[in-house]
Amino acid sequence: MDELILKLKREIIETLNLDDMKPEDIKDDEPLFGDGLGLDSIDALELIVLMEKNYGIKLRDASEGKKIFASVKVMADYIKDNR
Repeated sequence: MDELILKLKREIIETLNLDDMKPEDIKDDEPLFGDGLGLDSIDALELIVLMEKNYGIKLRDASEGKKIFASVKVMADYIKDNR
């Protein structure tokens, strides 16, 4: 498993208090919202803070966030490209 993807999974679990989950429970390409992990708009705000605090990446608008938070893999790719 890619190191950044594993780190992101751990951060998501910790940040969103998903205490009953382990990193291996989250598939790399699984949607984070809706039918996938089932996150909501409050969780999206937490992910925005996580990206800014841990990776120094500020999201400019909500539509950008929708694309970036499609899955853990998409988040990792975005971080790699914009660090």
